[in-house]
Amino acid sequence: MTITPTEASSALQFAWLEITGLCQLACAHCYAESGPTGTRGTMTGGDWRRVIDQAAALGVHMVQFIGGEPTMHPELPRLVDHALQRHVEVEVFTNLVHVTPQLWDTFSRPGVRLATSYYSDQADQHTAVTGRRGSHARTTANIADTVRRSIPLRVGLIDVMDGQRVEQAREHLSALGVAEIGTDRLRQVGRGVGTQDPEVSQLCGNCARGKVAVSPTGDVWPCVFARWMPVGNVHTASLAEIVTSAEMATVERHLAAVRPVVARCAPESRCDPSKSDCQPGCPPGYHNDPKKCWPYYYEEEDK
Repeated sequence: MTITPTEASSALQFAWLEITGLCQLACAHCYAESGPTGTRGTMTGGDWRRVIDQAAALGVHMVQFIGGEPTMHPELPRLVDHALQRHVEVEVFTNLVHVTPQLWDTFSRPGVRLATSYYSDQADQHTAVTGRRGSHARTTANIADTVRRSIPLRVGLIDVMDGQRVEQAREHLSALGVAEIGTDRLRQVGRGVGTQDPEVSQLCGNCARGKVAVSPTGDVWPCVFARWMPVGNVHTASLAEIVTSAEMATVERHLAAVRPVVARCAPESRCDPSKSDCQPGCPPGYHNDPKKCWPYYYEEEDK
């Protein structure tokens, strides 16, 4: 299968930009294996702005800044501004442990939204996942502040351990005013590897279809979860060259093996990864559009 530059330009819609591997937390399930000893890799602020320019030229309409913890990158406000100037919407996936006044100003700009992960209504369970005392109180307070500031926010409840109070956490978030709450199972990638090695069963089946991820070292993946499948590096090739490369075409063929499952998921229906006839290929939904793929499975709450 080959992809022409024209097809790539019209198909590419979304990019994860993993701007740092540094994080205050050391979550037990972290697919990026980030933590306090992580680094910003080899990508400079100028490199990231160049990637944003290239992504915008290819038709990307939204980028998601991730990590590690993207708020720990000193150039995050400038990178967000750069994307907005290129008419690209922004989502920042943050742990919401610490938000400076400058970042609140950035997050309050039109075209910017936030996403975060949450684990329990109880601090001890939350801490057991994040590895840092006090993280539950800080994240909870900043979730409430995000809602108060009317900043668009979605929260992913990640079910990672036995006995986890996921449903109680959902009720707690609803009481805080969070309207967009999703759930996901543990993805066995990075520190989340438990009973099996990373492979396509951990993916939604839509990797490389209108989306790419760029790492702190410039490596490009078809998805943030498909880290063992690099297709190029933005230090040595442009994003357009990478998405039209033979490497990307090879990955596309490899991933096509799981896509027949996707076809059985009606676009108007909700995808339940627990259903035997709807995994691994049934794609996560976003705002009722199952063609969009995000780091965590998203299911809009019943109205």
